Amino acid sequence: MYEAFYGLREKPFSILPDPSYLYMSKGHKRALVLLKYSLVSGQGFTALSGEIGSGKTTLINKLVDSIEDDVLMGVLSFTQVGSTDILEWVAMAFGLDYEGKSETAIYETFLEFLIREYAAGRKVVLVVDEAQNMGLAGLEKLRMLSNVNARKEYLLHMILVGQPELRNLISAPQLKQLQQRIAVAFHLDAMSYEESREYIIHRLQQAGGDPLIFSDQALRLLIAESRGVPRIVNSLCDLALVYGFSAECNPIDADIAKSVIADRAKMGLASFGSTATVSR
Repeated sequence: MYEAFYGLREKPFSILPDPSYLYMSKGHKRALVLLKYSLVSGQGFTALSGEIGSGKTTLINKLVDSIEDDVLMGVLSFTQVGSTDILEWVAMAFGLDYEGKSETAIYETFLEFLIREYAAGRKVVLVVDEAQNMGLAGLEKLRMLSNVNARKEYLLHMILVGQPELRNLISAPQLKQLQQRIAVAFHLDAMSYEESREYIIHRLQQAGGDPLIFSDQALRLLIAESRGVPRIVNSLCDLALVYGFSAECNPIDADIAKSVIADRAKMGLASFGSTATVSR
C-alpha cells in the first residue's frame, strides 16, 4: 500500500521472523555467538530465553541459515505438546519414519539415526521453540532423550528457546539433572534507545528506503512506546507508515506517531504504558 509512496521495495516492518532483516544489537550478537559456540563445542543443552517479540525465532532462523554441512538441524515449533508425543515430533523434525510405530520402536529408529550421523561425522541438533510450553514432564523427557553419548561426546545437542517462564521451569528442583546439562544459557533483553533507532534505520535500508522516513521526534515516541521490543517496534512503525501514507506525510512526524499510539491504546493495544519519558 505505502511502499511506492515511501520508495520502498517491500514492507520493512513485517513481524515474520525473516533472518535477512535481523539487526544485530549487542544482545542479539552475543546470543548468536553463544549459539554457534554451543554447536561447535558439542555442548549438551543450550537455553535461550527472552520476552515475547524479542527476536529469538529470528535468531534461530539466522543460525539455521548459517550452519555448515556437517550439522543436521531439526526444529520443533509448537505451542503445546504432551510428553508422550515428543518422540513422534522429534522423528518428524528429522524426517524419520514414525507412523504406526510404538514409542519403543520410534526410539530405536531415532537412536540408529544418531549413531549413523555420528559415524558420518555429522552433528545432530534439535531446536525446541516455545520450550516453556513443554512443562516439567516434557523437558525431562527431552533430557532423557539426550542421554546417548559416545567417547564423551553427546550424539544429540538441544537448543531450548522460550519466554522468561522457561528460566523458571529450568530452575525447578525436579529438573536438577537438566540444569547440569545446560552449558550455555542466555537471556535476550530489550534493545536500548540507540539500538532501536539503528534497528529501524537498518530495516528501512534493507527494504531500499530512505533512513530518514521518520522524524527524530516520531522515532522517540515510537521507540518509547515499544520499550525496545523488536516485534512491537515493527507493529508501530508499520502502522505509522500506513497512517503517513493516508495523510501524505513524508517524513512521518510526531503527530502521526501520536495518532498510532493513541489509536492502539483505544483498541486495548497499548504496548507498555506511558511514553512520557524515553531512556537514552
